[in-house]
Amino acid sequence: MSPTKEGHSMPTVGTGKYTYTLIQDWAKLPPGETFAMVSAVATDSQDRVYGFQRKDPPIVIFDRNGNFLSSWGNGAFDFAHGISISNDIVYLTDRNNSVCLIYTLDGKPIQMLGRHGVHSDTGCERPGDLVPRAAGPFNYPSEMVADPAGDLYVSDGYRNARVHRFAPDGHLKLSWGEPGKTAPNQFHLPHSLLVHEGRVYVCDRQNHRIQVCTPEGQPITMWTDVQQPMDISIDREGVFYVSEGRADSPSARISVLDKTGAVLARFDCRGSGHGSWVDAHGDIYLGVGNPGGIDKYVRQG
Repeated sequence: MSPTKEGHSMPTVGTGKYTYTLIQDWAKLPPGETFAMVSAVATDSQDRVYGFQRKDPPIVIFDRNGNFLSSWGNGAFDFAHGISISNDIVYLTDRNNSVCLIYTLDGKPIQMLGRHGVHSDTGCERPGDLVPRAAGPFNYPSEMVADPAGDLYVSDGYRNARVHRFAPDGHLKLSWGEPGKTAPNQFHLPHSLLVHEGRVYVCDRQNHRIQVCTPEGQPITMWTDVQQPMDISIDREGVFYVSEGRADSPSARISVLDKTGAVLARFDCRGSGHGSWVDAHGDIYLGVGNPGGIDKYVRQG
C-alpha cells in the first residue's frame, strides 16, 4: 500500500516500469454535484482532464489534481460515448443520435459528421447485436479520432460493423468492415480506435481482439490477448493502454501493451472498463459508472 488520501489506503497496481498508485474517485465536482456514468476521458496539452458523462453538463474538466475547472455542452448530446483530443481539438460521438462532433476546448462547435437521428440501414435494432449487414455512416458510432494529417476515423459501432475514414472537410474517403466473428475486417462492435504511424488500431470489442490495419483498411495483424477491448490510447513512447471489459471474468482490467501487442503489465480495474486515456506523464484515467466518476492511476515506475 502507498500513502493515504483522506484516510483511505491507496493501492499499488501494475508491475515494474508500469506500476501505479490508484486514486479512486479522483475527480471532484463542485458541492452538491454528482457524476453520471463517465463514458470516456481525454486530456489536452495543458494536462487538463475532460470527462464525457451521460448527463448535463456532459463535458466536465479538471486539473491534474482532480479539481473542477469548468464544464460545457448542456443539451447538445443524447448519449455521450467517445472522446478523443488531438492538437487541442475535441472529437466526440453522440451514439444514439448517430453524429460525430468536433469542438474547441471551451465548447465551441467546429464541425459535425452525420445528421441527428438519421441512422444507416444495417438491419440492426438492438445495440451490440451482430449486425445483419454493414452500411455507410452512421448507426450508433462509438469513437472518432484524427490522424496527423487531419483525416477523421470513426468506429461505427453499436449497430454497424465498419470503420469510416473522412477527409478533414467531412468528405467520406472510404469505409471498411463487415459483420462477422473470425476473419480480418469482420467486426462485432468496433468500439474504439487509434491511428499511429500509418496504422489503425481498432478495438473489435465483442470479438475480443484488436485489429491492426493500414489507413486504407488493409489488414496487417490482430492482437488476441485481450478481453472485450473497450478503449485504446497511446503514450509518448508508443506504448498502448487498453481498458477491457469483464467478459467472463470477475473484473474489468487495464492492459499495457507494446507495439506488437505483447503484455507489459495488466491489472484489474473498477467498473466496466468502458473509457480510458493515458496522459503525457504516463498517468492513466478511467471513467467509471454506478456511481459515476474518474479514477486516476499515477505512474510510479
